[in-house]
Amino acid sequence: MIPYGKQNISEEDISAVVDVLRSDFLTQGPKTSQFEEAISVYCGSKYALAVNSATSALHIACLALNLKKGDWLWTSPNTFVATTNCGLFCGANVDFVDIDPKTYNMCCSALEEKLLEARKRKCLPKIVIPVHFGGLSCDMRKIKELSKKFKFSVIEDASHAIGGRYHGKPIGNCEFSDITVFSLHPVKIITSGEGGLALTNDKNLNKRMKLFLNHGITRDPELMTKDKEGPWFYEQITLGYNYRMTEIQAALGLSQMDRLDEFVVKRNELSQRYENTLADLPFQLQEVSSSVYSARHLYVIRTFQKQRRKLFDKLRNEGIGVNFHYIPVHLQTYYRNLGFQEGDCPKAESYAQEAISIPLYPSMTIKQQDHIINILKGSCAKSHL
Repeated sequence: MIPYGKQNISEEDISAVVDVLRSDFLTQGPKTSQFEEAISVYCGSKYALAVNSATSALHIACLALNLKKGDWLWTSPNTFVATTNCGLFCGANVDFVDIDPKTYNMCCSALEEKLLEARKRKCLPKIVIPVHFGGLSCDMRKIKELSKKFKFSVIEDASHAIGGRYHGKPIGNCEFSDITVFSLHPVKIITSGEGGLALTNDKNLNKRMKLFLNHGITRDPELMTKDKEGPWFYEQITLGYNYRMTEIQAALGLSQMDRLDEFVVKRNELSQRYENTLADLPFQLQEVSSSVYSARHLYVIRTFQKQRRKLFDKLRNEGIGVNFHYIPVHLQTYYRNLGFQEGDCPKAESYAQEAISIPLYPSMTIKQQDHIINILKGSCAKSHL
């Protein structure tokens, strides 16, 4: 089976983890700080926090921005459920902005139209979370312009996008957002096993996120309400969570950073081969503008709705582990029970009936890729797509 995605673990990665296992610290040690510093320097942000998952990072980002009951969070329906769930964790209301049918990212025109309507009804969002689907940055300049006009905060869900660039600058520099979140899940660009990152340029947001990831506990004299009684003293000043990253995870993530650019280059090379060889087949491919360098976490092809299941099954039967990203969040049973229904985001729903994620990962060989391409060509010829 050729999987749709796969982690790449080197002997250096293994050694880095073993070194931690032999050290004095398995959690809350120096590796986590080193990893955070490396990410901050790489992305060009002032601060970076490592946590145990991207879901946790999204949650503390919302908490730091004071999302609460009665507020609204908007995001894309073409994402994993965690992007929306983080709003519900805070007691807020959630809603969705339909996608651009070419990029599969949040459509800025649809966002602006929805904002104008929301202003009339006096229910503007407090937070908007654009999702960089497949590693492709959204149009963050436009979203930032809208955030200034309509007074909402921006969290970039860049779970797919570490190593990517927008207008020549690393995704994660937070030039056009308050906070950026990355995922370190095994099928993402780099991995720490499980893990996530929250980046910001705002000192106060960083302090608030730090509190929430560690039970609301601080040793920072600027935040404490009492004088320190001694070096052992700490205060819980808010309700927080245990979202800490372990030293084991941080060591793996830090080691993987050495090959981050290499991974992204390889993903782009393989993506270019797909584009060159699939150009004459009846598939729609994700449109990437010249201003964006995608991290290429996913490679999605769109085919005719009636052919999608047949092609999916054919590829699976041939040992090609294709997958699908994503069932629109608003059509999940839980969200239907909140009142969402078919027709709310027609472009995302149409995409969901036509899309297949085909294998893409740095260690995939040309032979494996050619096998996938040949199956796709043969299927198209036989079915007369």
